[in-house]
Amino acid sequence: MLNVSKFLRRFSKDDRGSIAVETVVIIPVMFWAYLTMFSIFDAYRQHAVQQKVAYAIGDIISRETTPVDDAYLNGMVELVRFMSTIKNPGDISLRVTSVRWNGVNNVYERDWSQAKGWVSAMTDAQVAGLQPNLPVMPHNERVMVVETFVKFEPVFDVGLQDRTIQNFVFTRPRYAPRVLWQEPTEGA
Repeated sequence: MLNVSKFLRRFSKDDRGSIAVETVVIIPVMFWAYLTMFSIFDAYRQHAVQQKVAYAIGDIISRETTPVDDAYLNGMVELVRFMSTIKNPGDISLRVTSVRWNGVNNVYERDWSQAKGWVSAMTDAQVAGLQPNLPVMPHNERVMVVETFVKFEPVFDVGLQDRTIQNFVFTRPRYAPRVLWQEPTEGA
């Protein structure tokens, strides 16, 4: 029995090999923390990129002096895909709405709204509900509302959920009082 107690005492004071044990415990935790930080950083980066894309699309559309059409919006979706480096076109939706302030009735009204992707065009009721998100404007003033929707999947499964990144920006038309929508012509 004396040998066993002597061995246990000596074993408890021996610190050789403790670094190896600590390394085995801490390396997986550090690896998981690194993957988590990378995934969170990527999510924030993607949000920032999408916001810049939405502002760029809004600025481009606000400078139009000729009516925009379906082909124009298809080009804007491609631009969103290119600027976002999104591979799958089905992961992108774009909605553009021309909104006018009716100062007589104190309500925002829709001139037109068009959408590409899985979202639908904005209704009059939805436009009226935008009042908290739109600026104070004089009677008959217009803004272009651009909304981008991009599906986001985290790079690593660390607890972040798949989500749709949505951006909402508005821009006053620059060179004309309003941006017009051109309906498709017969046979086109």
